[in-house]
Amino acid sequence: MAKGPKNSSGRGQRDLKVKVKTARGRSLSSTRWLQRQLNDPYVKRARADGYRGRAAYKILEIDDKYRFLVPGARVVDLGAAPGGWCQVAVKRVNALGEKSGKAKGTVLGVDLQEMDHIPGAELHQLDFLSDGADDLIKGWLGGGADVVMSDMAAASSGHKQTDHLRIIALCEAAAELAFDVLDEGGTFVAKVLAGGAEGTLQHILKQRFRKVANFKPPASRSDSSEKFVVATGFRGRDAAGPASEPDEG
Repeated sequence: MAKGPKNSSGRGQRDLKVKVKTARGRSLSSTRWLQRQLNDPYVKRARADGYRGRAAYKILEIDDKYRFLVPGARVVDLGAAPGGWCQVAVKRVNALGEKSGKAKGTVLGVDLQEMDHIPGAELHQLDFLSDGADDLIKGWLGGGADVVMSDMAAASSGHKQTDHLRIIALCEAAAELAFDVLDEGGTFVAKVLAGGAEGTLQHILKQRFRKVANFKPPASRSDSSEKFVVATGFRGRDAAGPASEPDEG
């Protein structure tokens, strides 16, 4: 059995948790959040791999299971800041043309705030809820999208049920935009919070897509109620067919 590396004292080394003292002006909750960040293995991996945040691993794990970020795909990332999902999409859809012999994809990121440049991605400052946003997006893409994805969450109110309703409303709005910009056969991926109000969203998606599943990627913190809805096989803008296949866990 292999042993861990030794330090100069001859003792086996081990990872130590970073402890953060509560500083003047910092609340206990802020201290706990900072401590969790400093000890989060996904945060450390993101720094090492050059991603802008740990959320990059969520879309990596979702795509590992459902395989929608394929070379040549045209992807819209709603609420893209700081850009980790765009970074993953650029690599997987071959937006930089680095995979010879593979189709070159397109990645379009939109957000209310301005974002730093991401090689291979086209970034726009846009409120996707504004009138004409769908036409702008299709214009920038030069047509329809193959994937619309969203890791958006409304600002926390501190009230669990209120936050749940807000994120479901945001996800429903993202789905409505997806119905306008997706090409037939496309995929919609979005974050939701478990809490009981997502039934209407699921019903709508099952009418519009051939298959709807719910998935909590390993990168989602175990104490978080977040999960991701993955709807594949878009039926088309004017379609509202029979219920889709049963959900997956």
